[in-house]
Amino acid sequence: MPGVTVKDVNQQEFVRALSAFLKKSGKLKVPDWVDIVKLAKHKELAPSDENWFYTRAASTVRHLYLRGGAGVGSMTKIYGGRQRNGVCPAHFSVGSKNVARKVLQALELLKMVEKNPNGGRRLTAQGTRDLDRIAGQVRPFSLLHQQTRVLPSCTSPYRAHGPLPKK
Repeated sequence: MPGVTVKDVNQQEFVRALSAFLKKSGKLKVPDWVDIVKLAKHKELAPSDENWFYTRAASTVRHLYLRGGAGVGSMTKIYGGRQRNGVCPAHFSVGSKNVARKVLQALELLKMVEKNPNGGRRLTAQGTRDLDRIAGQVRPFSLLHQQTRVLPSCTSPYRAHGPLPKK
Protein backbone atom coordinates (compact mmCIF):
# COMPACT_ATOMS: atom_id res chain seq x y z
CA MET A 1 0.00 0.00 0.00
CA PRO A 2 1.78 3.17 -1.13
CA GLY A 3 2.15 6.09 1.20
CA VAL A 4 1.72 4.15 4.44
CA THR A 5 4.30 4.84 7.12
CA VAL A 6 4.85 3.62 10.66
CA LYS A 7 2.94 6.64 11.99
CA ASP A 8 -0.23 5.55 10.14
CA VAL A 9 -0.67 2.11 11.71
CA ASN A 10 -1.56 0.77 15.12
CA GLN A 11 1.62 0.67 17.20
CA GLN A 12 0.94 -2.64 18.91
CA GLU A 13 0.10 -4.44 15.68
CA PHE A 14 3.17 -2.97 14.02
CA VAL A 15 5.53 -4.08 16.80
CA ARG A 16 4.03 -7.58 16.71
CA ALA A 17 4.44 -7.78 12.94
CA LEU A 18 8.00 -6.44 13.01
CA SER A 19 9.05 -8.81 15.81
CA ALA A 20 7.58 -11.74 13.85
CA PHE A 21 9.52 -10.57 10.79
CA LEU A 22 12.77 -10.32 12.77
CA LYS A 23 12.25 -13.77 14.25
CA LYS A 24 11.33 -15.34 10.91
CA SER A 25 14.32 -13.83 9.13
CA GLY A 26 16.70 -15.39 11.66
CA LYS A 27 19.33 -12.68 11.12
CA LEU A 28 18.95 -10.94 14.47
CA LYS A 29 21.74 -12.09 16.79
CA VAL A 30 20.17 -12.99 20.13
CA PRO A 31 22.53 -13.17 23.15
CA ASP A 32 22.81 -16.38 25.16
CA TRP A 33 21.64 -14.76 28.41
CA VAL A 34 18.16 -13.72 27.23
CA ASP A 35 16.37 -16.38 29.27
CA ILE A 36 17.85 -15.37 32.65
CA VAL A 37 18.06 -11.57 32.54
CA LYS A 38 15.86 -8.94 34.18
CA LEU A 39 15.09 -5.94 31.99
CA ALA A 40 15.54 -3.37 34.77
CA LYS A 41 16.46 -3.13 38.41
CA HIS A 42 12.90 -2.25 39.36
CA LYS A 43 11.59 -5.47 37.83
CA GLU A 44 11.06 -8.44 40.07
CA LEU A 45 11.17 -11.23 37.47
CA ALA A 46 12.56 -11.94 34.04
CA PRO A 47 10.14 -11.43 31.12
CA SER A 48 7.61 -14.22 30.70
CA ASP A 49 7.64 -14.04 26.89
CA GLU A 50 10.45 -16.15 25.47
CA ASN A 51 10.65 -13.93 22.36
CA TRP A 52 11.02 -10.69 24.31
CA PHE A 53 14.31 -9.78 22.60
CA TYR A 54 12.59 -9.60 19.19
CA THR A 55 9.78 -7.50 20.65
CA ARG A 56 12.25 -5.13 22.32
CA ALA A 57 14.23 -4.82 19.08
CA ALA A 58 11.05 -4.03 17.13
CA SER A 59 9.98 -1.47 19.70
CA THR A 60 13.44 0.12 19.70
CA VAL A 61 13.45 0.43 15.91
CA ARG A 62 10.01 2.03 16.04
CA HIS A 63 11.23 4.56 18.62
CA LEU A 64 14.22 5.37 16.42
CA TYR A 65 11.87 5.85 13.46
CA LEU A 66 9.78 8.32 15.42
CA ARG A 67 12.68 10.20 16.99
CA GLY A 68 16.13 9.59 15.61
CA GLY A 69 19.27 10.37 17.54
CA ALA A 70 18.30 8.31 20.56
CA GLY A 71 21.12 6.38 22.15
CA VAL A 72 21.58 3.85 24.92
CA GLY A 73 20.78 6.37 27.67
CA SER A 74 17.57 7.46 25.95
CA MET A 75 16.47 3.86 25.54
CA THR A 76 17.00 3.21 29.24
CA LYS A 77 14.69 6.14 30.02
CA ILE A 78 12.09 4.95 27.52
CA TYR A 79 12.02 1.46 29.02
CA GLY A 80 12.25 2.64 32.62
CA GLY A 81 9.46 2.43 35.14
CA ARG A 82 8.36 2.88 38.71
CA GLN A 83 10.65 1.67 41.49
CA ARG A 84 8.47 0.64 44.40
CA ASN A 85 10.06 1.20 47.79
CA GLY A 86 7.65 -0.44 50.18
CA VAL A 87 6.24 2.18 52.54
CA CYS A 88 8.48 4.91 51.06
CA PRO A 89 7.42 6.90 47.98
CA ALA A 90 8.01 5.38 44.56
CA HIS A 91 10.58 6.90 42.18
CA PHE A 92 11.48 6.52 38.53
CA SER A 93 14.08 3.89 37.68
CA VAL A 94 15.82 3.48 34.32
CA GLY A 95 15.94 0.24 32.36
CA SER A 96 18.96 -1.97 31.77
CA LYS A 97 21.77 -0.35 29.78
CA ASN A 98 23.19 -3.72 28.76
CA VAL A 99 19.92 -4.81 27.17
CA ALA A 100 19.54 -1.49 25.33
CA ARG A 101 23.14 -1.64 24.10
CA LYS A 102 22.87 -5.25 22.89
CA VAL A 103 19.60 -4.56 21.07
CA LEU A 104 21.12 -1.57 19.27
CA GLN A 105 24.25 -3.56 18.39
CA ALA A 106 22.14 -6.41 17.01
CA LEU A 107 20.16 -3.93 14.90
CA GLU A 108 23.43 -2.44 13.62
CA LEU A 109 24.47 -5.87 12.38
CA LEU A 110 21.21 -6.03 10.39
CA LYS A 111 22.09 -2.65 8.81
CA MET A 112 18.81 -1.17 10.08
CA VAL A 113 20.51 1.24 12.50
CA GLU A 114 23.72 3.24 12.28
CA LYS A 115 25.60 5.53 14.63
CA ASN A 116 24.64 9.18 14.36
CA PRO A 117 27.62 11.58 14.13
CA ASN A 118 25.78 13.93 16.51
CA GLY A 119 25.39 11.16 19.08
CA GLY A 120 23.05 8.25 19.50
CA ARG A 121 21.74 6.02 16.74
CA ARG A 122 19.53 6.61 13.72
CA LEU A 123 17.77 4.50 11.13
CA THR A 124 19.44 3.78 7.82
CA ALA A 125 17.62 4.23 4.52
CA GLN A 126 17.26 0.46 4.28
CA GLY A 127 15.80 0.34 7.80
CA THR A 128 13.25 3.04 6.99
CA ARG A 129 12.30 1.20 3.80
CA ASP A 130 11.82 -2.09 5.68
CA LEU A 131 9.69 -0.47 8.38
CA ASP A 132 7.45 1.29 5.85
CA ARG A 133 7.05 -1.97 3.91
CA ILE A 134 5.96 -3.83 7.05
CA ALA A 135 3.65 -0.93 7.98
CA GLY A 136 2.02 -1.29 4.56
CA GLN A 137 1.35 -4.95 5.30
CA VAL A 138 -0.11 -4.16 8.73
CA ARG A 139 -2.38 -1.35 7.50
CA PRO A 140 -5.03 -3.44 5.67
CA PHE A 141 -5.54 -5.63 8.73
CA SER A 142 -6.02 -2.65 11.03
CA LEU A 143 -8.51 -1.16 8.54
CA LEU A 144 -10.40 -4.45 8.53
CA HIS A 145 -10.69 -4.41 12.33
CA GLN A 146 -11.96 -0.82 12.32
CA GLN A 147 -14.67 -1.57 9.74
CA THR A 148 -16.05 -4.67 11.46
CA ARG A 149 -16.36 -3.05 14.87
CA VAL A 150 -19.94 -3.39 16.18
CA LEU A 151 -21.35 -0.52 18.17
CA PRO A 152 -23.49 -1.43 21.18
CA SER A 153 -27.20 -0.88 20.72
CA CYS A 154 -29.16 1.49 22.87
CA THR A 155 -30.16 -0.21 26.12
CA SER A 156 -32.73 2.34 27.24
CA PRO A 157 -36.18 0.71 27.52
CA TYR A 158 -37.89 3.89 26.30
CA ARG A 159 -35.86 4.16 23.12
CA ALA A 160 -36.40 0.52 22.23
CA HIS A 161 -40.17 1.00 21.95
CA GLY A 162 -40.23 4.40 20.31
CA PRO A 163 -40.86 7.87 21.73
CA LEU A 164 -42.27 8.44 25.19
CA PRO A 165 -46.08 8.44 25.41
CA LYS A 166 -47.79 11.80 25.89
CA LYS A 167 -49.82 12.38 29.04
